[in-house]
Amino acid sequence: MDGTSASPQPLNAQQRSAHIREVVMAEGVRLRQRHPWLLHQDALGAGILAFALLGMLGSAALYISGHMAWWVCLLLNAFFASLTHELEHDLIHSMYFRKQRVPHNLMMGLVWLARPSTINPWIRRHLHLNHHKVSGTEADMEERAITNGEPWGIARLLMVGDNMMSALIRLLRAKTWPHRFSILKRVLLVYAPLALLHWGAWYVFLGFHAANGIASLMGAPIQWSAGTLQVMQVIDIAAVVIIGPNVLRTFCLHFVSSNMHYYGDVELGNVIQQTQVLNPWWLWPLQAFCFNFGSTHGIHHFVVKEPFYIRQMTTKVAHKVMAEMGVRFNDLGTFARANRFERREQAHSDLAHLSRQ
Repeated sequence: MDGTSASPQPLNAQQRSAHIREVVMAEGVRLRQRHPWLLHQDALGAGILAFALLGMLGSAALYISGHMAWWVCLLLNAFFASLTHELEHDLIHSMYFRKQRVPHNLMMGLVWLARPSTINPWIRRHLHLNHHKVSGTEADMEERAITNGEPWGIARLLMVGDNMMSALIRLLRAKTWPHRFSILKRVLLVYAPLALLHWGAWYVFLGFHAANGIASLMGAPIQWSAGTLQVMQVIDIAAVVIIGPNVLRTFCLHFVSSNMHYYGDVELGNVIQQTQVLNPWWLWPLQAFCFNFGSTHGIHHFVVKEPFYIRQMTTKVAHKVMAEMGVRFNDLGTFARANRFERREQAHSDLAHLSRQ
C-alpha cells in the first residue's frame, strides 16, 4: 500500500497503525539507500554525542573565560543537552552498540552526566519500555511523573519543569504515611546521586540570590562568609553551564511531551490514540530545546527502532500518512481536557448515537 491508497474508514486501529508503520519504515529504507552513511548507526550515535559534549564544554569554556555572554552559553548548552536526551532515548531502545556493552554503557553514563537533572537512565529504561506497553493509562509511570493527565493549574506549572517539586507535590497529596514513604524511597533511588546534587544546587542558587535581593531591597545587605561566597561562585558558574540549561530543557521537554500524549480514556494498545503531533508555530521556542519532540515523537510510537535523526528526516512522509490514518494534529483542546483523548463534542455525539439505537 502507498500513502494515498489506504483510507482510514474501512480499517480498524491496528490496521491503520500497521499501515503507518509500513510507510514510515519504507521511507527509512529509502533514505538509507540514498544516503549510505546512515547505515553507520553506531558511529553516528557516538559522533553526535561527541559533538554535543564538546559543544557544552566549549561554550562553558568561552563563558568562564569571559568570551561569551551567560545567556548565550545557557541557551546553547540547553540545545546541546537536548541532543543527549534524544541519544539516551535511542540507547534505552538499544539502537547504538547493541551487542557491545562497554561503549553502550559508556554512552549511557555520558548522556546522564550531560543531563544531571534526570533519573538514572538504566532505571529509566524499565519505565520507558513500560510506557510503550501501557501508554495513556494510570500504569504509565513515566508520563504520569511529568504531569500527563494533571489538570492545568499552579501545581502542574510547578511540577512540569521541576522533578523535585513534582515529587514533593505527589508526596503531599499521598493520603497515608506508607504511601509517602514509598514515594520518598522511590525518589531517592531513581534520582541519586546526580539529580539530587543538581536540584539541590539549583535551590541553593535560587535561595541565595532571593535572600540577597530581599536584603538589598530592605537596605540591609547580608554579610556572607568568605567560604560561602567561594561556594556560591562555583554554583553560579554551574547554574549557567549545566544547571540552568537543564532546567530550561526539562521544562520544554516535559511541557511538550506531557501535552502530546493522551491519558485516561485511551484504549490499551491503540497507538492511534496514544499521541498527537503537537507542532503549532508558537511552540517552536520550546521545541528548540527538546529537539522538535512534539513533531517527531508520535512517529516513534509507530516505529520504535528508528533513531531520532531518521525520525527528523522522515517527518514529511510520516505526517502525511499519520494524518490520513486519523492521528490528530495540534489538538489544543488537550490543555483543557487534562490530556483526555475524547473531545466533549465527540462524547455528546456518541451519546446521541447510542440514544437513537
